[in-house]
Order: sequence, then structure tokens, then C-alpha cells
Amino acid sequence: MTENIEKVAVEILSLPTVDRAYLAQRLIRSLEEAADENAEVEWQETIDRRWREIEEGRVECPDALAVIKEIKTQFRARPSHPS
Repeated sequence: MTENIEKVAVEILSLPTVDRAYLAQRLIRSLEEAADENAEVEWQETIDRRWREIEEGRVECPDALAVIKEIKTQFRARPSHPS
């Protein structure tokens, strides 16, 4: 870590909480944007691959209503958590 970054960090940490939160959000957003550069292309490749697998019969899709019924059954079976 460079000396300049450490100076900036010390200065930022001395800011009020609201200002630090704002800067943290900006930094996180900038990291997410960098990480998502290829996300759209990768998602499309995944969608295309999965569609081919379905069309070629390599995978079977369960009935949507059966899946929803199973999820509801499992959800009802879970112990409730106090609020």
C-alpha cells in the first residue's frame, strides 16, 4: 500500500459516519461495475447452453407447478423463527 493511499484512508476515516457511508457505497458500486463488465455476455452464454441442453434432451425440466408445490411444502415444514 502506498503512502498516499494511507493518507487518504486516515482522512476518510476522520469523516462523519454519513460521509464515510456515502464513500463506501461509491467504492463498492465502482467495484461491482468492474466485476460486471462481462456478466451480460456470460449470462447469455449460460442461457444459450442451458437451452441447448433442454432442446437436445440432455436435461429434463420438472413441472413448474410441482416445483412450487414442493417449495411450499418445505417452507411450511420449516420451524418458525421468533421476530
